[in-house]
Amino acid sequence: MLDVDVIDDPAAAAAALEPVRSRLLAELAEPASAAGLATRLGIPRQKVNYHLRALEAHRLVREAETRRWGGLTERLYVATATSYLVSPQALGPVAADPGRTSDRLSASYLIALAARIVREVGGLWRAARRAEKRLATLSIDTEIRFASPADRAAFTQELTASIAALAARYHNASVPGGRDHRLVLMAYPKPADLSKGEQACH
Repeated sequence: MLDVDVIDDPAAAAAALEPVRSRLLAELAEPASAAGLATRLGIPRQKVNYHLRALEAHRLVREAETRRWGGLTERLYVATATSYLVSPQALGPVAADPGRTSDRLSASYLIALAARIVREVGGLWRAARRAEKRLATLSIDTEIRFASPADRAAFTQELTASIAALAARYHNASVPGGRDHRLVLMAYPKPADLSKGEQACH
């Protein structure tokens, strides 16, 4: 089972987002039968079987094992991933695109960049799994608290200059066999932790 899978097919996305099927996916972190799911969720077994067939058709669940009970065979299903993310690709031409946003300091541009990451990395990862290879990626996630807007602006200028210098040092557009990579840096106010009564913005 994958930790996370990216859904790029519109029909598969619709199947995963349908309320009953979404509940079934959540329950299928561990193998379960249609009868067990029906009892757990209070849904008729026939209806559970119908939804399981739809999820299986979109490769969101798979058969984990079969059990023999007398003359009957019981199938146990399991989700193909612990969690799922719908790729903007599933939205077709209305998906977020950073190329359609002119203000590079806007929240809409940041969201469009994040959407492009999901779409591109999701596709690359799917191809890597088919080829039984690893996909080389780098992720850095940290938090920083600025004392003032002036400090935030100074940090932005220094970070921009540092990244530009580092990229210039290692970028080589002419080397044979080289491979282009995207480098995306994002920063936004940390969402409020309501339990502590903090505010997201100052």
